[in-house]
Amino acid sequence: MFSTRITKLLGIRHPVICGCMQWLTRAELVAAVAEAGGLGIIPAATFDSIDELKQEIRKTRQLTSKPFAVNVTLIPMGRPFSHAEMLMAAIDEGVPVIETAARDPQDYVDMIKASGAVYLHKCARVRDVVKAAKLGADMVTVVGFECGGHPGRQDVSTMVKVARAVNAVDIPIAAGGGISDGRGLVAALSLGAEAVVMGTRFFAVRECPAHDDIKAALVSADEASTGLVLTTLEPVRALRNQVLDRVGELENKGASIAEMYPLVSGRRGLKAYMSGHADDALIPCGQGVGLIDDIPTVAELMDRIMSDAGMAIERVEAMVSVPNQRG
Repeated sequence: MFSTRITKLLGIRHPVICGCMQWLTRAELVAAVAEAGGLGIIPAATFDSIDELKQEIRKTRQLTSKPFAVNVTLIPMGRPFSHAEMLMAAIDEGVPVIETAARDPQDYVDMIKASGAVYLHKCARVRDVVKAAKLGADMVTVVGFECGGHPGRQDVSTMVKVARAVNAVDIPIAAGGGISDGRGLVAALSLGAEAVVMGTRFFAVRECPAHDDIKAALVSADEASTGLVLTTLEPVRALRNQVLDRVGELENKGASIAEMYPLVSGRRGLKAYMSGHADDALIPCGQGVGLIDDIPTVAELMDRIMSDAGMAIERVEAMVSVPNQRG
């Protein structure tokens, strides 16, 4: 239905990317997104070894012959291997799309470009979009403060940030933050973006490995059910719950990251995802959760997104009046 520079670059049918989600975008979900015509992303830093990462890439390839990506987040992750080793694992396995995020990727760009993979960098500031373009990124994702996980330190909406990014660079932009349906897709395309990134929406699908009780908590949430914590460090937007409130209290008291770490660690989040105890950890979640009211399969969701996008375009077209050419 939509043909953009990003769909052509990535070799996907629809301009929809399932955002990289810690512990969750594993082979089954990534492959389901690929089969439905989008792009899924494996988070490299969530594996305990390079061999485990390679095994997940191979498992994904067994489930789909279509393109998918590997993400390498460039912040210290406490892993016994380096960012370069994660990137080389993806390159060695022939992953067609590589995403970096969170920090300056300059030291790794030549390695990625030499591999022939499509190179995507994820940004939360327009100035980082500009730098990524200068470094040679093939495309950039830019996220507004509505997004779940790490929205950056600027309280700037997706609507404004995407329009600014499109004005600033010539490479294609994917828009993320607050986008959960076909209406959001059309809105992003109208701003000049050429794809959208949806994380929270793909959290609540059947192929996501999170416990059903976690998904039910997302369905019950509304647009005001998220909050920001760790704002003086690396801001995180997550579902409002007991842990988020406690972290906020500790922040206000000036607690150190060491004091807060037991509450915000990724391993604690993994345990909550698997147990279904939504009050036991930070559950990264964007404001787009307010648009989620069911738990479809990935294929059902993708079909709905594209159908809703078509209806959104028809609504806009019906509002356009043709000037009278007489006289």
